Amino acid sequence: MGGRPRFDVPGIDDFTRPYWDAAAGGVLLIRRCRAAGCGKAHHYPREFCPRCWSEEVVWEEASGRATLYTWSVVHVNDLPPFGTRVPYTAAVVDLDEGPRMMTEVIDCPASDLRIGMRLQVAYRTDREGVVPVVPVFRPETGVG
Repeated sequence: MGGRPRFDVPGIDDFTRPYWDAAAGGVLLIRRCRAAGCGKAHHYPREFCPRCWSEEVVWEEASGRATLYTWSVVHVNDLPPFGTRVPYTAAVVDLDEGPRMMTEVIDCPASDLRIGMRLQVAYRTDREGVVPVVPVFRPETGVG
């Protein structure tokens, strides 16, 4: 890349490493509160429950299934390397476990997107080996 800054490289630390390691293995993790009377799942990963503030939260494997909540097709983005990816579909999905997640929808023309459509997780890898594997979503297939 010739030393150009990248704006798609997440900050990975000891706390978020399990999330990124799981994604590299094809598993989507979320966090779930284990406090009495709560039990809510959340995403993005935090060390405490955003609903009850308990620190009794654990990693949990998500099903990888979601419903499209909203989206926007990005046609211009000057930040490297996004400019080489346009157009792309930035989206918000509702995971079956409850949390909302910001993501990207792939393998689907914008004209086919519909609020409420079913999606399944997929994983994007970085051609340059810089960015960890990133969970994205595509239309659900093979579900009766």
